[in-house]
Amino acid sequence: MKTLLLIRHAKSSWTDSEMDDFDRPLNKRGKQNAPEMAQRLVAHGLVPELLISSPAKRARNTAKLMAIEWNYPKQAILLEEELYLCYAATFLKVITKVDDDFNVIAIFAHNPGITDFANYLTDEIRIDNVPTAGIFAIQADTDSWKDFDLAPKKFLFFDYPRNN
Repeated sequence: MKTLLLIRHAKSSWTDSEMDDFDRPLNKRGKQNAPEMAQRLVAHGLVPELLISSPAKRARNTAKLMAIEWNYPKQAILLEEELYLCYAATFLKVITKVDDDFNVIAIFAHNPGITDFANYLTDEIRIDNVPTAGIFAIQADTDSWKDFDLAPKKFLFFDYPRNN
């Protein structure tokens, strides 16, 4: 079994309207939400063995804040250029490259691609929007990430900061 955690970056700052989108940092709420959501994953019994992130500052920082909660070395976070503002199909390209030794992975990325990809993966639920710091979890009945796309899948949960 392979478990995929799709995580949208936490809330970012828009205080500097001149700043390039790629370089936007997390705002105060984003810095609070990321560790909280990491702790919720622990409560679900899920701690990723591999973290893959868009290189955009807000996604990288979300991954780093969550990594602290999981005692995951921040320098081991893989940055995948393709994940910055990507389409749904790009996620599959990234996933198929993952070593099969990893059973639980987390991918940190952006909308609209992350929402589109979550909806592609299951017919069980329909998500209108993965909010900032939102987590979509799904499990595939396969031993290889290369077979993830066609493997039978089971929706596990969808969680986000304001989900009480």
